[in-house]
Amino acid sequence: MTLSIPELEEARCALEAPLFADLAGDMAVSFEFFPPKTDKMDVAMWEAIRTLEPLAPSFVSVTYGAGGSTRERTHATVARISRETAIPAAAHLTCVEATKDEIDQVAQEYWAAGVRHIVALRGDPPVPGAPYQAHAGGYRNAADLVAGLRRLHPFEISVAAYPECHPESGSPDADIDNLKRKIDAGANRAITQFFFSPEAYFRFRDRAAAAGITAEIVPGILPVSNVAQTRKFAGMCGAAIPGWMDRLFEGLDDRPAARQLVAATIAAELCRRLYAGGVRHFHFYTLNRAELAYAICHMLGVRPGTEQQAVAA
Repeated sequence: MTLSIPELEEARCALEAPLFADLAGDMAVSFEFFPPKTDKMDVAMWEAIRTLEPLAPSFVSVTYGAGGSTRERTHATVARISRETAIPAAAHLTCVEATKDEIDQVAQEYWAAGVRHIVALRGDPPVPGAPYQAHAGGYRNAADLVAGLRRLHPFEISVAAYPECHPESGSPDADIDNLKRKIDAGANRAITQFFFSPEAYFRFRDRAAAAGITAEIVPGILPVSNVAQTRKFAGMCGAAIPGWMDRLFEGLDDRPAARQLVAATIAAELCRRLYAGGVRHFHFYTLNRAELAYAICHMLGVRPGTEQQAVAA
């Protein structure tokens, strides 16, 4: 990766000064939630949304279960965010186990509810580990879904990207080709799967640029609140957990407060290194908890009542 002069100056500052000294907060942030299953989980999720709302996120997104299993809960959550907060809400939508007409109907319902941003995904098979099968009457993949959404309404559309290669992809080049198809079909930006090495993101960004992809590629950040859960997620999506990071969490299974401090430190340093490389939008996978994402944003200079200078492309 070739850094510009301002980026070189920022990188030098990051090395010579305290990592988080007087950061300008000149960045956009966004957050992902999942639809709650119980009343207790609903209360917790809304506490998290209200905690993060003063940070003026560019958007918050709500996930969609395999095979559309959370369709109603996703819609209800997104619609309520649109009604009751000032945050633009984005709804995840997948291709799995549904016809084009069924998916189009869901998209029409979102548009009618005032939702203007869709995160368009192929989706995972309902049976974990089973091979993906496109529905006979459905959208074949995420690029096909993006094109279909473009025919319906002028949605803002985000898609997924995989810095460390999708588990079903044949090669890094195949991953880039697939991303380019999604962008060429009309997606506005890509949001990456989580990763723990800034070099993985920068290498992917460089390959995408070399392939002619000019859309914004937003890094997805997962603060590690649950180590075992993170290992499971990483195994499913092909993300590598560095050995040094695994070792930092050793002995903390019964010390949640210490584990949170370690998690916040690791994720904040990752964001700081990405910032030094020119990143100005971070998307946090919150797992419906606010504390870690809030602390990281605070260290990056994103705080309530401050006008964010960066605007998501």
